[in-house]
Amino acid sequence: MAKPESWRLNPASYPVCAEFQTRFQDMDINGHLNNVAFAALFESGRVLLNRQVRPLGERPANERTMVAAVEINYLAEGHFPDPVEIATGIGRIGTSSWTIVQAMFQNGRCIATCDTVVVCRTDGQAKPLRAAMVAELEATMARPV
Repeated sequence: MAKPESWRLNPASYPVCAEFQTRFQDMDINGHLNNVAFAALFESGRVLLNRQVRPLGERPANERTMVAAVEINYLAEGHFPDPVEIATGIGRIGTSSWTIVQAMFQNGRCIATCDTVVVCRTDGQAKPLRAAMVAELEATMARPV
């Protein structure tokens, strides 16, 4: 695992940040947040970003998005009952896909990062992203501060 770039460890680098409560059921046998909990918390952060970029009711009926890949880098242990902050933004925009970049913070330190590749299919095929979608994604780019 490569060490994340330093800007990824700063919540101010991301346009969308939200706090999520950890749950007792999120713990593993050692009393740490388990890997499934990390994935679910990151998913909740992605949903907030997706709803901000394009509400579900405003999406074209023939356009579908799907997660193609998820990579989580665990940097430190997380603990219940402390909440986590999920910071989320767009990291890269491709021809028919984009990458959502995220970081998870607990008690002021980054405990994980996540990169998710999302693919857009129009009429069941990979086609170039619409200009309006690219503009919406560009408005939520994560950037070093």
